Amino acid sequence: MKAFKVVPVLLLLIYTAASITRWPTHTICKNNNLEVKYRSCDPLQDLALGVDSCSYVPGIVINIRIATILRYTINELSVDISLILNGQTIPIYAKQLCEQNHPEFQFCGKKKGEYIYYEGPVSLNMEGIPQGEFNISAQLFNENRNTVVCADFFIRNR
Repeated sequence: MKAFKVVPVLLLLIYTAASITRWPTHTICKNNNLEVKYRSCDPLQDLALGVDSCSYVPGIVINIRIATILRYTINELSVDISLILNGQTIPIYAKQLCEQNHPEFQFCGKKKGEYIYYEGPVSLNMEGIPQGEFNISAQLFNENRNTVVCADFFIRNR
């Protein structure tokens, strides 16, 4: 009898996974002047991301929340952030977040399949957010260059 309940759910999951071509766009922030949206660029995994405030004050850190389930173990973790301008990718920031045997964050050393959640401050080190519309790509990858988290951000600042 349980098989009759499980089979339709499995078929629904398989059909849904096969029909997804892109993850939905999520809105992080939207006010009169600033709009920030993101979409996971990992074809197999979405992520949850949020910020405490939709206004940016230069020199002030913002508090973020990010959560996902790991597809790869994190012994070392690096981040690359790039500006996408006229189809060209321009690297703007790179940093190693987790080093082997030197965990800087609580998620360093987590294993494949574990749930990670980070809530805390992030410094943007920017004088201000430029006016206009632009895209930024952020990729976090492990020591084997496997993508742990990947997102494309769409920013509009008036």
